[in-house]
Amino acid sequence: MTKEKRMSHLPLKHGLFLPPFHKVTESPTISLHRDMEIIRWADELGFDEAWVGEHHSGGFEIISSPEILLAAVAERTRRIRLGTGVVSLPYHNPLMVANRIVQLDHMTQGRVIFGVGPGLLVTDARMLGIDPQHTRDRMAEALEVIVRLFRGETVSHTSDWFVLKDARLHFAPFQLPHP
Repeated sequence: MTKEKRMSHLPLKHGLFLPPFHKVTESPTISLHRDMEIIRWADELGFDEAWVGEHHSGGFEIISSPEILLAAVAERTRRIRLGTGVVSLPYHNPLMVANRIVQLDHMTQGRVIFGVGPGLLVTDARMLGIDPQHTRDRMAEALEVIVRLFRGETVSHTSDWFVLKDARLHFAPFQLPHP
């Protein structure tokens, strides 16, 4: 049987990327609760995954921590996989990110998908004093450290933007080998 023939029998999967765009004139409380309700509906409709992004400027992209929103959504859903789309790694200490993702992995019983990126908005980077030209290199550096932490390694790493000394996670990820 050809690869094309085998693939034609695979079930179609459905996902949802919930861009963090909201009307600046709308209450952020209403916007955030609507986002959570949309993902709950997607779970009821049988969607396989939902993704939530991170932004810090602009005023209309109000989700600053996909992990917090996904933790709340996990309590309202049962089967849908929940993805960070994305955690902007240059904006965070890698140990803190790894610990948050592993905690979320356990809280969702393995439904978390860990998506990362360099950060999209130049205004986010500039507010943090980061040269946008360096965000991709920082993302790659942070991701290497995070994967080592997920694998259970004790990590010492000195960078121009973070330092870790004998860093390790509280506990191993729920998913094997890791999210």
